[in-house]
Amino acid sequence: MVCCSLLTSFLLIKGDNVLIQTRKFMSNRLLFRKQMVVDILHPGRCVLSLKDIRERLAKAYKTSPDVVYAFGFRTQFGGGKSTGFALIYDSLDHAKKFEPKYRLVRNGQLPAPTKGRQLRKQRKNKAKKVRGTKPKKAKTEG
Repeated sequence: MVCCSLLTSFLLIKGDNVLIQTRKFMSNRLLFRKQMVVDILHPGRCVLSLKDIRERLAKAYKTSPDVVYAFGFRTQFGGGKSTGFALIYDSLDHAKKFEPKYRLVRNGQLPAPTKGRQLRKQRKNKAKKVRGTKPKKAKTEG
């Protein structure tokens, strides 16, 4: 059962000219998380980093930044307002279970893959080679 409340909450961060507003807040008990649309009003300054957004949302919802996932932020034309999506999981285990691996890598919960593109390409081409035939026959066919 998914409980949904469409309350809008405001969070004003003092010291800088930034207003963080959450809307379409939804408590998703099936996936053990809270999900929301996040609007950030930042007139006259650049967009906040995702790390900064995660820390501010974690502080507002009284949780650690490890279980907060913010993504999909787009700045409106002319600047001053960005809109994105945020997920706050109940625990890190639930986040690791349900989040895609690339988001876990972005948040620092998984190590980034170190193998490069060239190695993947060589492995793919090596797997495509003709196997189990005589070398002369393979040369004439290819």
